Amino acid sequence: MSSASFVLALSCPNRPGIVAAVSTHLFERGCNISDAAQYDDTLSNQFFMRVVFDVDGPTLADLRAGLTPIAERFGMTWSLRDRAQRRRVMILVSKFDHCLVDLLYRRRIGELPMDVTAVVANHPREAYAHVEFTDTTFHHLPIEPGAKAAQEAQILRLIEATDTEIVVLARYMQILSGEFATALAGRCINIHHSFLPGFKGAKPYHQAHERGVKVIGATAHFVTPDLDEGPIIEQDVERISHHDTPDTLVRKGRDIERRVLARALAHHLDDRVLLNGKRTVVFRD
Repeated sequence: MSSASFVLALSCPNRPGIVAAVSTHLFERGCNISDAAQYDDTLSNQFFMRVVFDVDGPTLADLRAGLTPIAERFGMTWSLRDRAQRRRVMILVSKFDHCLVDLLYRRRIGELPMDVTAVVANHPREAYAHVEFTDTTFHHLPIEPGAKAAQEAQILRLIEATDTEIVVLARYMQILSGEFATALAGRCINIHHSFLPGFKGAKPYHQAHERGVKVIGATAHFVTPDLDEGPIIEQDVERISHHDTPDTLVRKGRDIERRVLARALAHHLDDRVLLNGKRTVVFRD
């Protein structure tokens, strides 16, 4: 019988014995730990741990049943996943499709191990005529005046119907309602251009050029009812100079947004991101 690989991610109030209890239990079940990372946040007194292990015989249900008493004893928030089970991801997009195309490409070449349950856009299919949607269902859900709540309800029903685990806002240029953001807490990732100072509204790269910024960047974060203030997963920046025009800032900005969103999603797909209040703990490779 071939072994299966599982990943355990947990957080709980810090106290002695957590690592010993988890590792001893896995050893007694015949598990071989191949990767382990832990972090003790002394500011919040929270403990975080991610363990990858292989085992012959026990099923996911068996392992969950065995770990449940330990989780209850330490007050853990935890997840256990068979790594062979691909995560189910829905992508929301508006007019700008560079992040969408990048995610679909990375999915196709196996860099992002996920099943795309649907691509949902508030623009019609014709706006993405050049995009290859092989094995991907496209939904056009426009937002009619005064009907934003109805459109969000449609998306939530689609999420439920497709067993979607993770929602990605791939430059989905709509402000989400508080109710919608709350319903997707901890499983919805947004990509946002981030500057210092911050430029809101239309044409942020043009605003940045007018102010002579020296660095542009992007931030991937979890969505919360507080607009663009959710726990940050990944960020990156690129230096620019007086030679750069608004067009080159837009081009460079697209590149940063693509790679930051892809890295954030890759971390989340591999159970490397744990919430720590308004922050995150990200166990990198």
